[in-house]
Amino acid sequence: MSSFDKIRTRIAPSPTGFLHLGTARTALYSWAYARHHGGEFVLRIEDTDVARSTQDSVDQIIAAMNWLGLSYDEGPIYQMQRLDRYQAVIEQLIASGRAYRCYATPEELTAMREAQKARGEKTLYDRRWRPEPGKTLPTPPEGVKPVIRFANPIEGDVTWDDIVKGSITINNREIDDLIIARADGVPTYNFAVVVDDWDMRISHVFRGDEHVNNTPWQINIFNALGAPLPSFGHLPIILGDDGLKLSKRRGAVSVMDYAANGYLPEGMLNYLARLGWSHGDDELFSAEQMVSWFDGSHLSKSPAQWDPAKLDWVNGHYVKHIDETRLAGLVVEQLAAKGVAVTVEEIQPKVGLFKDRCATVAALADWLAMYFVPVTPLADDLAAHITDAIRPALAALAEKLAALTEWNKTTLQQTLKETLAATGLKMPQLAVPVRVLVCGRAQTPSLDAVLEHFDKKKVLERLQSL
Repeated sequence: MSSFDKIRTRIAPSPTGFLHLGTARTALYSWAYARHHGGEFVLRIEDTDVARSTQDSVDQIIAAMNWLGLSYDEGPIYQMQRLDRYQAVIEQLIASGRAYRCYATPEELTAMREAQKARGEKTLYDRRWRPEPGKTLPTPPEGVKPVIRFANPIEGDVTWDDIVKGSITINNREIDDLIIARADGVPTYNFAVVVDDWDMRISHVFRGDEHVNNTPWQINIFNALGAPLPSFGHLPIILGDDGLKLSKRRGAVSVMDYAANGYLPEGMLNYLARLGWSHGDDELFSAEQMVSWFDGSHLSKSPAQWDPAKLDWVNGHYVKHIDETRLAGLVVEQLAAKGVAVTVEEIQPKVGLFKDRCATVAALADWLAMYFVPVTPLADDLAAHITDAIRPALAALAEKLAALTEWNKTTLQQTLKETLAATGLKMPQLAVPVRVLVCGRAQTPSLDAVLEHFDKKKVLERLQSL
């Protein structure tokens, strides 16, 4: 911390698609680390991939951050609004001899790499346009706009103490003179990220371990600029349940898709936190608890594996324990997305009966939909449970229910008992057929408690439908 007066972390997604789960986890760790130390968290949008960046992606990223509750102290900051700053730093590097213009054409570079392969050499740029003492450079060709390359040190090692992986060393001979600005003047990732982190006084960088090989270039650029080095922590990848890397290019679902599918932000944060970090044996904890614990230690060096069943278990815990008024509001949103218009007042009395069975709000909405829209029992359930032997009992129950002047759990329970006594049936023999016809499914919570929340007329219509 000697070079920084405050802990400052950042998340810097590229707006070329949705905020995927790996980036969300990195954002969570960066946010928690800053909050733990009383520091600041920055949102930066790395939009220099102009061809693929979209405003829709930016909107989805911001929506996902807001849904997760990962509040940022600065941002969003857009790289494409900082082009003048990058150009100024490039000119500074050229003037100091730490960067240079390269006029090699794509065809020349391809031929160079093919020749290196033929000789069994590693394919690295041969520094043909790098100024050196006693070297005469070719005359720049007409009509060719140069790229700008960083004059990477030729000798020595780059070593850093990674927060996650420990000490890492890469020899400078393994890396070549990186292009830091394209021919159109737009900076490349490894250069822009250094200038941004320098200007934004980023003290700690958490990111995926696919960036390990970028780090030596970035450290060398930091050093060339005389800029303070942040601490780096490279997080292992998240594997899908098929054992392959989870990524937005391999069908990973976006954070906002999980929101749309009825997951809760506290459930998602809790689950993401445990994908690569632990605090003893704690499995369930709030964001506030995580902040109090997350000091950068106990980060795993091994890949984590996405487990949908574990996510459902964690999320189900929060479905059971959040405020029921809020839960009812979320159910209303789920039903509205399916074209079912209901109110919180209609939903709230019912959520307590079903929430213990549900891993998501979407699942809870599926249960509660039966109160508002027609149900379609499965053909197999109808065949198995609505038999000629049971129809007289269903008719008798319907007749008794129609005569009720009070509709509540007590009167419904008594009516069911009277029907069983009159027909000689056991409760499952009557209750399951009633569930199939009224609820559209063979299993529900206690039948009297379920029927209590139905409109009497609707129950009678469904019992008499077959």
